[in-house]
Amino acid sequence: MRQGYIWIGVVLVWLAGLAGPVMADEDAPPLRIGLTPVILEDQLSFLDEWQVYLEEKVGREVRFVRRNSYGEVVDLALRGRIDFAWLCGYPYVQHEGRLDLLAVPLFESAPLYQAYLIVPADDDQTESISDLAGRVFAYSDPNSNSGWLYGQQLLDEAGVDPERFFRRTFFTFSHRKVVEAVAERVAHGGLVDGYVWETLTRSRPDLTERTRVVHRSEHFGFPPLVASPGATADERNALREALFGMGEDAEGQALLEKLNLEGFRAADDELYDGIRALKRLVDVGRFPEPPDSYEP
Repeated sequence: MRQGYIWIGVVLVWLAGLAGPVMADEDAPPLRIGLTPVILEDQLSFLDEWQVYLEEKVGREVRFVRRNSYGEVVDLALRGRIDFAWLCGYPYVQHEGRLDLLAVPLFESAPLYQAYLIVPADDDQTESISDLAGRVFAYSDPNSNSGWLYGQQLLDEAGVDPERFFRRTFFTFSHRKVVEAVAERVAHGGLVDGYVWETLTRSRPDLTERTRVVHRSEHFGFPPLVASPGATADERNALREALFGMGEDAEGQALLEKLNLEGFRAADDELYDGIRALKRLVDVGRFPEPPDSYEP
């Protein structure tokens, strides 16, 4: 008789699994995911859809916490104010002893991206960063690899003083805004995440066609999702499985299409060795320290 009750219980659990998505645990605190404007800042409706999708998969409320800079998001993660964050590889290697890799996106079939040096489309004279001496230059974020750190490598290779080379530099705190600044000739050149530029060519070709890519970097590890020190093993596993499963159902695939990504996979730490090498040049003083300001 006891064995019969056990089998009934097993069947009921199995049927419950077929009944639909896991309902959110109303008593559990929300999973907080930090984002910056690098994540398609004009698609608030997309974030709403992604939030609902993730909540169904992890069985918890999900809350996206948006800030203007990587520095602000990292600060929230290290203080336990958020559980996860989608960051650039540079802040990850700056804090890799405290931030743990969770997942990495797949872009054009690989967990990789490039930094682009862009100029106005009608500037047919500029072919390298050396041609921008004495001009105005736009960076995205002082803690961005593609939007600042890689630029220091270009300037070092050109043999110039990065603090004197340009007439003026400024931070937009958004890769899209770097593209806008160059397109509108507010800046004569800028550094931008190649994934963002390529994604904008699909949604805003009128914007990217007013810029020209004059240089593409080597490939770097794609900006990863990381876990804060306070995120539990269960929380990490739940979000990781939800992200990995996006490519396996129609709703997840539609969201990936909007992100211009093909999926998420486990992140190999070696992906960020190229950024580590650049960081070491900052550490020894060959490259300047990134500015401290978090605000545009």
